[in-house]
Amino acid sequence: MKKILVFFILLISTGSFAAEYKSNFSIEEFKSAQNDGKVVVVHSWNKFCTTCSKQKPILKKAIKDFQNVIFMNFEQTKNKDIARLLKIDYWTTIVVYKDNKELAREIGLYNKEDIYNLINKGI
Repeated sequence: MKKILVFFILLISTGSFAAEYKSNFSIEEFKSAQNDGKVVVVHSWNKFCTTCSKQKPILKKAIKDFQNVIFMNFEQTKNKDIARLLKIDYWTTIVVYKDNKELAREIGLYNKEDIYNLINKGI
């Protein structure tokens, strides 16, 4: 019985953490930023993914640290059309774009230094 209770507590806490991170990807905004020559970082995630949950606070901090970069994200399982458009097959994928070109793509990064190094490839 204790195991079941612990499982439900973990499930609820994971779900509540995921709820605060919402998809903000807009095809129009993405295309406009690309046409304007801006750096765009796209994060593909899933609410039950533990690596994704490690990436989220780092990317939230990166928004403050890289003020000239546009950060977009989408939930992979709910936005398959975006995943197809960007050819992103996996959760935990972070892609850097600039000038209508993909500059860098990594899957599964979860430490700040690696993620920041990836973002810097667009700057």
